[in-house]
Amino acid sequence: MIKSLYLRVALILIGAVLLSLILAFFVSSLLFSNQVEKLLKEDLIQNGKSIIQTYEESSPDSFEAFIEGVSTFSNYRIQIYNERGEQVYVGERIGKQRQIGQEPIAHVIKGGIFKGDEGVKEKDMSNRLIIGLPLRIDGIPHALFIAPAHLLFMEYLRKCLFIVLLIVLGFGSLIIFASARYLVKPLHDFTQATRRIAQGDFTVRLTNKRKDEIGILTDSINHMAAELGMLDKMRQDFVANVSHEIQSPLTSISGFSKALKTKPMDEPSRQHYLSIIEHESERLSRLSENLMQLSSLQYEHHPFHPQPYRLDEQIRRVVITCEPLWSARQQSIEVELEEILIEADEDQLNQVWINLLGNSIKFTPVHGDIRIELKMRKGFAIVKISDNGIGIPEEELVSVFKPFYKVDKSRDHSTNGSGLGLSITKRIIDIHSGTIQVRSIDRKGTDIIVKLPLEQLLNK
Repeated sequence: MIKSLYLRVALILIGAVLLSLILAFFVSSLLFSNQVEKLLKEDLIQNGKSIIQTYEESSPDSFEAFIEGVSTFSNYRIQIYNERGEQVYVGERIGKQRQIGQEPIAHVIKGGIFKGDEGVKEKDMSNRLIIGLPLRIDGIPHALFIAPAHLLFMEYLRKCLFIVLLIVLGFGSLIIFASARYLVKPLHDFTQATRRIAQGDFTVRLTNKRKDEIGILTDSINHMAAELGMLDKMRQDFVANVSHEIQSPLTSISGFSKALKTKPMDEPSRQHYLSIIEHESERLSRLSENLMQLSSLQYEHHPFHPQPYRLDEQIRRVVITCEPLWSARQQSIEVELEEILIEADEDQLNQVWINLLGNSIKFTPVHGDIRIELKMRKGFAIVKISDNGIGIPEEELVSVFKPFYKVDKSRDHSTNGSGLGLSITKRIIDIHSGTIQVRSIDRKGTDIIVKLPLEQLLNK
C-alpha cells in the first residue's frame, strides 16, 4: 500500500493522463484514418482515371504491356476483370491481392464506380481502399480495380503519433511529480503545525499568501492555534485562581487552628478565632459548590427542566428573599414588573436573579438605590437591574464573565466573593438561549440587561 500522499497524488494524476493519452491515441487514429482513407480514395480515383485516359489516348499495341509498364512505375496494385467476372490481369506489386466479389465487378462493368466497402466496417484498411473504374479494351467493357500497394504512410503516421504521445507522457509525468510536491507541501506544513500544537506549542503560525481552499485551511489552523493559546492561558489562570482561592481560606483555617492549640487565650478570643475558622470553612464550601456547578453547567448534557411559570413572581420572591441584605445596608429597591409567563428552568433562573441582585446590593453603597424592571418586547422577556454603586471601569467590562475575575485586583475578601457568580450566571443564560449585557460607568453605577426568549425551549 502506498502511504505517501505525494506518491498517491502523483500516480493518480499520471494514471489519469495515461488513460487520456490512450483514449486520445485511438480517437485521433480513428479520425486521421478516416481522413487519410478519404484522401487516398480520391487519389486512387484520379490515378485510375489517368491510367484509363492515357491508355485511350495512346492506343498501345498490347494492353498487357501498357499495364505492366504502369504498374512498374506506380505505387499501386492493379486487377482487371472481364465482363464475365474473370480476372484477366493481376499486377505483380507488393501487397496482398484481394479477390473481388461479383457484385462490384458487375457494377463497374455497367459503368459505375466502386469505392471500396462503403458502409462495411472492416479492421483492415487495405480491404477498404479499393477503387473500381470502368475500362474498355478493344471496345469490350472491363473493370479496373486499383489499390495502394502498401500502407506504409499509415503505419508511419501511427508510429509518429504513438511516439508523440509517449513524449507527452514522459514530460507530463515529470511536471506532475513537481506539481504534486507543490500541492502536497502545504499538507506537510499542516502536519508539522498540528504536531507542535498537540505538544502544547500554540505560538505556531503558518505563512499564508493563498486565497483558495488551502489558504482558508491555513487561516483556520492559525485561528485554531490562537484560540487554543487563549484557552491554555485561561486554563492556567483558572488553575492559579482556584489555587489562590482555596489556599487563602486554608491558610486562615490552619493558622487559627494552630493558634487555638498553642496559645492560651480567654473565651471571647477563642470564640473569635472559631468564628473566623467557621467563616473561612463556609467560604471554602461555597467555592467548592460554585466550581462544581460551573463545571456541570459547562457539560453538554447538564440537566435542563423547562416549565411555564410567572417570571415577575419569581423576581419578586428573590427581592423578598434578599431583604435582610439590602435592609441591613439601608438601600432602597424599586420594582417595576410586567406580568410575563415564561417557559424555562425555574431553579436555574432563580440563581441568576439571586447572583445579579446580590452583586448590586454588595457593590452599592449604604443608602444606595437599586431598580429592577421586567418588560416584554418582541417575544423576549427583558430584565434590567440598575444601581448607583461603584460601577466598573470600561476596560474591565469585557472580562467580568470570566471565572474568578474580580474588578478589585487586591482580592479583598470582605465581600465574600469568589469571582464565579457572573460566570455561572452567563452560562445559565446561554443555556436558555438568552443574552446578558453589562453597561457601567466607573463610580456612578451599573446596568445589567438580561434578554430571554419566551418560546418553548424544546431542543435543550
